[in-house]
Amino acid sequence: MITSSRLKPNCLNFYELLAQNIALISPTMTAALIVPVMYSNTGDWSWLSYALGTVMLLFVAYNLNQFAARSTTSGSMYAYICRGLGLTAGGIGGWALIWAYLGISMAGVTGFSIFADTLLGMMGLHLPFIVLFAICVTIGGFCAWKDVQFSLVLTLILEGLSVSCILLLCFIVLFQHHFVFDTPQVTVSALPWSSVGLGVVVAIFSLVGFESATAFGDEAKNPLKSIPRAVSVSLILAGLFFVFVTYVEVMGTRGYTTTLDQIDAPLNVLAQLSNVPLLAIPLSIGAMVSFFALCMSCLNAGGRVIYAMGRHGIFHAATANAHKKNETPHIAVIIMSLLAFLVPSAMYIGGVAPLDAFNDVGTCAAFGFIVAYGLVTLAAPVYLKRLGEMTATHVVGCVAAMILLAIPAVGSVYPIPDPPVQYFPYGFLVYMAIGIIWIMSVYKRTPKAAEAVQADLNRSHARV
Repeated sequence: MITSSRLKPNCLNFYELLAQNIALISPTMTAALIVPVMYSNTGDWSWLSYALGTVMLLFVAYNLNQFAARSTTSGSMYAYICRGLGLTAGGIGGWALIWAYLGISMAGVTGFSIFADTLLGMMGLHLPFIVLFAICVTIGGFCAWKDVQFSLVLTLILEGLSVSCILLLCFIVLFQHHFVFDTPQVTVSALPWSSVGLGVVVAIFSLVGFESATAFGDEAKNPLKSIPRAVSVSLILAGLFFVFVTYVEVMGTRGYTTTLDQIDAPLNVLAQLSNVPLLAIPLSIGAMVSFFALCMSCLNAGGRVIYAMGRHGIFHAATANAHKKNETPHIAVIIMSLLAFLVPSAMYIGGVAPLDAFNDVGTCAAFGFIVAYGLVTLAAPVYLKRLGEMTATHVVGCVAAMILLAIPAVGSVYPIPDPPVQYFPYGFLVYMAIGIIWIMSVYKRTPKAAEAVQADLNRSHARV
């Protein structure tokens, strides 16, 4: 039931873990494609929704870090929920995380292909989208299979270059506006109170992924400090970036013939309006490589959740194998890579445009994150009580986080969205039902499995 293969220990420092979280949050994705969606909901006050979303998720991070500061192992959010709420709840949380990381990996694949196609079009070239899907997944999967440290360093470089290009454009816009404060964005009388909730839903969906460093518990250096620090810092940095970029995009496109919510490529439009059209090329390149980094980070994180659950017998034993030389969960990474290619390809063959596929898989992924965040939030005070360390502050933190998580949970299904989005929750519920039945059957078929899994979790906790 419990395999002895292990991943490469003590190889990832704080900055590499931070890069993993930042890449999965993908600031470029929000700046390039999501801000117009936010503007369609909350208009000039879009920046406020990102600020509120960041504060809300900090409560989730607070509960998550109760585990991260005390215990560590691969696929840690799955293990955290097991420690607090039991093995079945942990399995459900892990099952939801796999859905979430797969969905975001597919968003990375489709986003990469959209911007790659744009760049190729500038040169008069064209490749079928399925070929672009294959290029993104093959290279990203190989990096994740070969060397986790290399893949995260590459992620740090690619995302850093992309964010730097966006910040350069933003400061050019501010300079050309003489750094004058954009009054409409702080006019309280124009605040669309009825739409702020929808805006927060978009903001939270933009910020998911800040927890992914917890999946690298066996590979992190000084994990009890570096992982919780990476969780908090990545969320704060991403939130500040989103607030700033949203403010600038709203200011920079004010008065343009097309409103921001109708602009497909806001960064390129900003470059044109700021008389720096040459920036459109590096911005597109930055977006393309950022989406590649997003895909690769999801293959890394999702692979480690599958690896951890495979160790505990929920999946085939082969998924718990670590590569003898690379010390990576190679089988799990290959499974993630195949699914990240096959699903977008099937959607494209079925007539779904890459941009529509990007929106669809990203929306679906959010359901998985909400379930996992909710479970780990509930697990935190139970875990602390078992250790004899629970305080009133921990209870308040749990209650606050659960109330705040209800906002995106309800907002994603009410008001009822237009087709096909209105059917996505049902698909997710079917997926979760299959997982629950499978997980319960595993423990029923092998009664001693639960004891072995619990012993493994206890050993990893004792090592810390």
